[in-house]
Amino acid sequence: MFAGLLLLIMRFLIKRDLSTAWRLLIVIAMEAVWEILENSNAVIDRYRATTAFLGYRGDTVVNSLGDILCCGVGFLIARKLGWLRSLPIFIATEIVLLFWIRDSLLLEIVMLIHPIDAIKVWQLGH
Repeated sequence: MFAGLLLLIMRFLIKRDLSTAWRLLIVIAMEAVWEILENSNAVIDRYRATTAFLGYRGDTVVNSLGDILCCGVGFLIARKLGWLRSLPIFIATEIVLLFWIRDSLLLEIVMLIHPIDAIKVWQLGH
């Protein structure tokens, strides 16, 4: 769902004259590509090196399929609510995840692109 809300913002990159079904298909394809990249050896090695999850071996197939399903559901919810009402939900979800599991979509992206030692220490609970 969270990726679906985020990807709705990317909707502006997708032609507006496409039907909702086509845009949903594009968003699901984008999420599937993200899942493939996220579970590639290069990203998994980078993730182990830059985050607190040293033993991470990638997502299970069920987890990846669940992420894709939730992305589609999130897109449909965001489509119904509109992006202005969806954005606060996305931000609130990110904040809850930060405090609950010390991880979130945006934090994962930050740590993969530009690791910050203080965040890694915080994720470890020290």
